[in-house]
Amino acid sequence: MNEFLDKLSEFFSKYPGLLPLVGLGLIILNLILQLFPGNWFVDRNILLHVGLILSLLGLLLIRPLT
Repeated sequence: MNEFLDKLSEFFSKYPGLLPLVGLGLIILNLILQLFPGNWFVDRNILLHVGLILSLLGLLLIRPLT
């Protein structure tokens, strides 16, 4: 577990803006999926919530990892 966290920390220190970009991608994907209503996945805005949490977490981790 410790090695995994070390590798994960090293990876995100190389690419500090990756998490916010992935989060923004999920938010945009949620916006596109809103054009096709009727699905429970779209109605709950799951990708919007996950993308927002991932983006905020990524923004908070940028400074400590660099």
